[in-house]
Amino acid sequence: MTALAHTGSTAPAGDPPKRKRSWAAYLLLLPATIWLIVFFVVPLIQLFTVSLQSGYPGNPGYYYRDLNFGNYLTAFTQYWPHFVRSLLFAGLATFFAFVLAYPLAYAMAFKAGRWRNVMLICVIAPFFTSFILRTIAWRQILADGGPVMATFHSLHLTWMLPDGRITETWIAVVAGLTYNFLPFMVLPIYASLERADPRVIEAGGDLYANGFTTFRTVTLPMSMPGVLAGTLLTFIPAAGDYVNADLLGSDRSTKMVGNVIESQFFKVPGGFPTAAALSFTLMALILLLVFFYVRKFGTEDLV
Repeated sequence: MTALAHTGSTAPAGDPPKRKRSWAAYLLLLPATIWLIVFFVVPLIQLFTVSLQSGYPGNPGYYYRDLNFGNYLTAFTQYWPHFVRSLLFAGLATFFAFVLAYPLAYAMAFKAGRWRNVMLICVIAPFFTSFILRTIAWRQILADGGPVMATFHSLHLTWMLPDGRITETWIAVVAGLTYNFLPFMVLPIYASLERADPRVIEAGGDLYANGFTTFRTVTLPMSMPGVLAGTLLTFIPAAGDYVNADLLGSDRSTKMVGNVIESQFFKVPGGFPTAAALSFTLMALILLLVFFYVRKFGTEDLV
């Protein structure tokens, strides 16, 4: 019996064998890492060094490496209205894009049926045309002799428009931003709604909730990852855009900070440090707003 017990006993298990570290994941990340370092980190560092340069007195267009943080003070104090205008226009465009995109994405996800692919193509189709051409086309549509102004004239509503026109006003700039960045709002919301479980939405009706209550408490929360991604994808490029303000706006009252940066870089001799400081200031403001926005409305999928 003792022998049987002795033979039936098992030896203590040893330490589990160590897993060999696989370098495959790191090798797969290597190309993207090199790309980001070469084409993002290095230019960003270079831009930051340019923002601290000082110009040679009496020699516009020539500057030397320095630690001139006064460029940031000058950029912000002189061009703060352009910062406010950029954030305001981008916020309005994001809001209007959301108002237009959510019903469209909802219809595509739940109501389109066999027309879903056609609607998706219609949403993506504008990207087959140049961004510049689309904006120029909007200038023709909103022109004084265009169909939109003709409608306002026929309805005697021109008194609602600043200076009795649409082009060269903030309305045209916001309309252009909304149109050009609308797909960036539609697609993430559609992706979130398309992944939603329809049985969960039906459960709201089974619990005697009306349509609005079901949407507010079930559908909208399930689509929040898409809403958050769409608002960020719309607001961030809209805040730095300068094409719409240049083609649809006026020379003074609608210029955004992107227009100032473009002008300082390419038209003003010795404007490189100011343009670089403006770029970094705009990036810092956007990052700050995005941080608080994500902390306030973020979801586990994005935070």
